[in-house]
Amino acid sequence: MTLDDDVIERVRDHSKAKGIPFREALNDLLRLALATQKSMEKKPRFKIEPLHTGYYPGLPYDNIEALIEYAEGPWHK
Repeated sequence: MTLDDDVIERVRDHSKAKGIPFREALNDLLRLALATQKSMEKKPRFKIEPLHTGYYPGLPYDNIEALIEYAEGPWHK
């Protein structure tokens, strides 16, 4: 297995900070990464269901100001 230089440095830093051998630090970090990946796979996808609210004839859909006034009243400003 070949590790990139930046990965080796980060594992060495972790090893020194924890006071453990390089091999143990590498194994710990790999286990953590794999566990994180596995837990992310279990989460259900967030799904948005659109809700049809209907169409109201007579409302000025091309005039935002009028729609706001209709929804909030004449004192919306």
